[in-house]
Amino acid sequence: MREAKDQETIRFYSNEAETYTARGQPASRHRLHDFMARLPAGGRVLELGCGAGQDSETMLAEGFDVTPSDGTEAIAAAAARRLGRTVKVLLFDDIDEIDAYDGVWANACLLHVPREHLPAIISRVQRALVRGGVFYASFKAGEAEGRDRFGRYYNYPSPEWLAGAYGDRGWNGQIEITSRRGSGYDRQPTDWLHVFATKA
Repeated sequence: MREAKDQETIRFYSNEAETYTARGQPASRHRLHDFMARLPAGGRVLELGCGAGQDSETMLAEGFDVTPSDGTEAIAAAAARRLGRTVKVLLFDDIDEIDAYDGVWANACLLHVPREHLPAIISRVQRALVRGGVFYASFKAGEAEGRDRFGRYYNYPSPEWLAGAYGDRGWNGQIEITSRRGSGYDRQPTDWLHVFATKA
């Protein structure tokens, strides 16, 4: 069985950290504002895969108590310089807190988790949330796992497969999955899946 992290993907981000974090990517305004509106004022938020730190920067400006993190040391260092605060180097399978956060923001990062490990990582996130806590994540849609032209691994889920990975226990109501056309670092047209889930 593969690890919950993909070494080739981590190498890409380590090697491309300067280019990746310096490209001036804007914050994910629409989904981010929806996420923040679901949280208590000043709530505790864990950001996974923070990249250059633009989303954490927006949440901090709105008064949230944000813990930014990234799985790549060089990218975490770049985000720390931008934010003027410590950014944790955190791999998904090292999430071990319980009932700690009002929200977990995972924009375009869990899509790199090998399929067989994704349900367990989602369970770790669920445990880290307080009751009523909100979890947002986004994925590149598809039907089978694979790699892009940079060699990065993607789990490429369908909405149905992804709903199954979240499971039906411990979440308050249905998992909200919406689709939207967009792009990414590779500048290729992409069908994105956006997921909101609230801990019961």
